[in-house]
Amino acid sequence: MKKPWPTKKAMEQIYEAKLWGDNGSNFYSGEGSHHPELVEPYVHVLQSFLKSFENPLTVLDLGCGDFNVGAQLVGHTKRYIALDIVEELINYNKTKFKSSNLEFHCLDIAKDDLPSADCVILRQVLQHVSNAEIKSIVEKLYDFKYVVLTEHLPHDDFSPNIDIISGQGIRIKKQSGLDLQAAPFYLRVKEAKQLLSLESTDYNGRLVTTLFKMF
Repeated sequence: MKKPWPTKKAMEQIYEAKLWGDNGSNFYSGEGSHHPELVEPYVHVLQSFLKSFENPLTVLDLGCGDFNVGAQLVGHTKRYIALDIVEELINYNKTKFKSSNLEFHCLDIAKDDLPSADCVILRQVLQHVSNAEIKSIVEKLYDFKYVVLTEHLPHDDFSPNIDIISGQGIRIKKQSGLDLQAAPFYLRVKEAKQLLSLESTDYNGRLVTTLFKMF
């Protein structure tokens, strides 16, 4: 019998101990979700992308965190489905954020089946989890037409996809970062376009957002 991945417990502990910071609220997803220099350009780019469609997209937010960012995108979608692995966080978000086209679910995106959608958002999520979990998630991305991925990457050349233990830092501490199109993931896409590259405020490196058109 396979041992369960430690991600759920690790993420629960991160929020409980406020390891990503504390702004006075019950849950805080860190500077990457709150610092204006990181959030405002990202929201602008994503809103522009979402508004470019005559028929609004259904968006699936994998690892929605405290929803400070996602809340600014909901109004530009047909339906916004926000997922996170921490049940107390999801319950908190349900009470704080209300919209007729918004729903929250507690799911493990590596193990559980994902709802149907046109577009997946993965913002600073995969950098926290092991390669085994990423492989499982990558297999599911082929069901969606668009994937918007944001990851911390080193400034200089780096060895991609060095494995980590889920919840114990991110790859940039090993001078590594995610490249889903490289080994061992080999994500196959129709098109890839970098939407944004920002100087990171909480890590040394860049916060890079890439749009993948899957089919």
